[in-house]
Amino acid sequence: MKTYSIELQQITRMSNGHGLINARVKADVQPLRASRDADDAAGEPGTTLSMSIETARVLFLLLKAQLAEVDARKGRSQR
Repeated sequence: MKTYSIELQQITRMSNGHGLINARVKADVQPLRASRDADDAAGEPGTTLSMSIETARVLFLLLKAQLAEVDARKGRSQR
């Protein structure tokens, strides 16, 4: 499994369709070094996503809006 370090710099667009939420982002993606983090309890490699607090807040608000839109499309029996 390939692992990466992803620095999310900007979210430019989000949409949903066919059961997926798609985000267009500007990000810096680098292969993760072979050394394991001491914090990784399972010992398995994993991809790391990091972002500024401002970007995280934008992501949260956009996801909240997209999920509300998806939820509004459901019938009452599916809620």
